Amino acid sequence: MRTVDAAGLEIGDDHPPRIMGVLNVSKESPYEPSVFNDAGEAAEYVDTALIDEGADIVDVGLESANKRFEVLSAEEELDRLDTAVEVLESVSGDAVFSIETRYHEVADEALSRGFDMVNDICGFADPEMPTVCTDHDAAVAKMASPPDLERPGAIEEVDDIYDALAQNGFTDKTIVDPAFGGWSEAKTLEHDRETLRRLREFRGYGRPILVSINRKNFLREVAGRDTEEALPVSLAATSMAVERGAHVIRTHDVAETRDAALIGKEFARHRTRKSGDVTVEELDVTTPREVERHLDRLGVESPASIATEAVVRVFELDGLSDEDVRTLAAAAGDAGATVARGTTADGADSHCVLLLGTARALCETVAFSEGESESLATALQSVENGVL
Repeated sequence: MRTVDAAGLEIGDDHPPRIMGVLNVSKESPYEPSVFNDAGEAAEYVDTALIDEGADIVDVGLESANKRFEVLSAEEELDRLDTAVEVLESVSGDAVFSIETRYHEVADEALSRGFDMVNDICGFADPEMPTVCTDHDAAVAKMASPPDLERPGAIEEVDDIYDALAQNGFTDKTIVDPAFGGWSEAKTLEHDRETLRRLREFRGYGRPILVSINRKNFLREVAGRDTEEALPVSLAATSMAVERGAHVIRTHDVAETRDAALIGKEFARHRTRKSGDVTVEELDVTTPREVERHLDRLGVESPASIATEAVVRVFELDGLSDEDVRTLAAAAGDAGATVARGTTADGADSHCVLLLGTARALCETVAFSEGESESLATALQSVENGVL
């Protein structure tokens, strides 16, 4: 996992989670507490509500990305940039300032006038964006998006989101953002929940991850909360996201989100060690699919069996008959998996076992057990569904 230097702020596994506070200078933006059109008031908000509360990065939006509004042109965004620059020049606190834009012209102008990094919500749909960021030696957060400057983040399936992040490549200082939120009519809340479940996969690009999940619908629905009451669910998801590998959390609730992120970092496993000139990193993988992401990153041309041999999974099966246990043990032995049978109470007519092995071995165990009892077949189908 590479570390990205954003104007002196180190972002990566070896550093604390970074908090990106939000400031909008767009009247369209829906979250009122962060919206300003007066530079002095905005600067005071940045100092007191963002930087003083623990924001490492301040992300300034020139327009709302809400799909209900018309998209501003580059020229219209540039017309608003003066206010954003005036805010930057009026702030007394110390933070990295990010400009949220989809246009390379706006990014170029903002970086020339004091901004430190770019938050590209259209994921390099403007093919000149990576060149501008490289020329300025600026970090850039790249949000997964179709190759369309008017449709940021309008992707549903996790695999498609992952692939979209590769659009027009990466710079040396790219941070990836899988794009949570209702960016398209087809994107459901379950799509967002699946993206959070599979967040570790995005580490396959070997670059820091940014997530924007603050008070999002896919979390609010779980607890039945409206936006004003949704802070607790956001904080719970923040800790989970950091534990699963997120490095930057974009939020309107800086102080609380910072604390939640620190908890997620504290209880995540420490996977990187230095041994002389060699860095040893235990990759954060739990499924063969995550292994495949890392193999692709390294350009490894290898049989798919490498991924299916890389991760050992453990399942507990309870309620098996004596015959089921014997059948399972024989099939597992032929497949290279292991069945561990515990002691049972006298007179018990069902048994509990642990079934463990690689994805390949477990799938072959399922195949070798075909034609046996319905109860065992049903249990092993659940194992197979859970393996990949």
